[in-house]
Amino acid sequence: MELNADACYRALQTRDARFDGQLFVGVKTTGIYCRPICPARTPKREHVVFFPSAAAAQEAGFRPCLRCRPETAPDLAAWRGTSNTVARALALIEIGGLDDADVETLASRLGVGDRQLRRLFRRHLGASPVAVAQTRRVLLAKQLIHETTLPMSEVALAAGFGSIRRFNETFQRLFNRPPGALRRIGAGAASPSKGEVTMLLRYKPPYDWPAMMAFLRARAIRGVEVVTEDAYARTIEIDGSHGTVLVRQGKGHTLKITVRFPKLAALPTIIARLRRQFDLSADPHAIGAQLSEDPVLARLVSERPGLRVPGAWDGFELAVRAVLGQQVSVLAGIGLAARLVAAHGERLQSGGYTERIDFGMRKADHADTGRALYRRLTHVFPRPERLASLDPATLPMPRSRATALVSLARAVAADPQIFRIGRSLDEVVAQLRSMKGIGEWTAQYIAMRELREPDAFPSADVGLQRAMAGADGRRPTARELLERAEQWRPWRAYAAQHLWVAAAG
Repeated sequence: MELNADACYRALQTRDARFDGQLFVGVKTTGIYCRPICPARTPKREHVVFFPSAAAAQEAGFRPCLRCRPETAPDLAAWRGTSNTVARALALIEIGGLDDADVETLASRLGVGDRQLRRLFRRHLGASPVAVAQTRRVLLAKQLIHETTLPMSEVALAAGFGSIRRFNETFQRLFNRPPGALRRIGAGAASPSKGEVTMLLRYKPPYDWPAMMAFLRARAIRGVEVVTEDAYARTIEIDGSHGTVLVRQGKGHTLKITVRFPKLAALPTIIARLRRQFDLSADPHAIGAQLSEDPVLARLVSERPGLRVPGAWDGFELAVRAVLGQQVSVLAGIGLAARLVAAHGERLQSGGYTERIDFGMRKADHADTGRALYRRLTHVFPRPERLASLDPATLPMPRSRATALVSLARAVAADPQIFRIGRSLDEVVAQLRSMKGIGEWTAQYIAMRELREPDAFPSADVGLQRAMAGADGRRPTARELLERAEQWRPWRAYAAQHLWVAAAG
């Protein structure tokens, strides 16, 4: 990625927050790299070099600054819009795509050669895929050191290091000191309850938190999720283990997450899923600038400048929600999902985790205390193998929908990678549409929320057509809406979200 050095230096001089996460500054006299908003004295122009990613800075031999903490910069690399292949590769790396595989395997999942993938990473991020994965691991470990009181052995495990020795050697090489010394330098962290990790996830402002909460609240499944005015909690299941997550707004431009899960090694996966569910990698300024070229959307963007596209915790769960919601209201679809969970979901096996989390509520806000609210989390969502074994005739819904649901479960049980990241939008939609009961609208909706395709767009949606009706009340056809949406690319999913929210009033 080409960076204009003069423009970057002006951003550094003015501590311009708009560039936070978009560039990193290496200081040649100290060997340290910083965020452009670092409070340290501005170095001379001839003493700095600029990088498009933290990985590029570390690969060039610079170590992270202990004052501005590059690990806390908004993670915007996947949203630069210049390469869909790089964006999908970054998403795969974030969920562990290089933990147990090599670059060749990663490239094959993306449908490109490994040499081409390396070239794309070098061009857009200034670093190799392996360097990006290693940097993410180091920065997550550094964040856990600063923000938690986990023992160093548990930090190493949670960040994905293969051994304590490798963890210690990496930090000694980067910071010239052992990991424990960084904790003594950092501000004191609150002591967590046993089995609990609380940390902050950053985003680039603005963020329309009320809109996100309203969306999730309207679709919360009884027993699996609890949503209040300012907090979201749910049960989770990963590789047969159960736990809970709690998400609230933190100080500054952060979300505060509380994770209770028996396996610390799953933490990177949990963080990646929450980042995707809450759309934390979006760059609202870039998205808003593009959409505002349309006069209709310009007004909507000005009214809700930080609107995000809500994601999903799990692809199969989202697909089931979509099938159950076909041709019925949101409320009716969620009611069906709750009955499905009660009948076929596993009871939460949390070791008492849920009873010990303070939900941060006041009695004046709700009749129940936080503990009582958390007791509503009773089940994890049914596994596809469980639903695949059902007779459609036994499900309390129209036979066609029940058949589609069971067919979906069988397809996912046979191929758990159906909702995998890495393929193009057209490929994703084509495969989803080949499944019984999933049409164009459902496929585009899944691509938007689970696969995080920013250009997915369900043009046949009646709500979108109604929102784009002309002064005479005439609604555009699906084809006409697609033509209008060409100018919204590559952010058509955000355009759809703005139109839906506006229509809901």
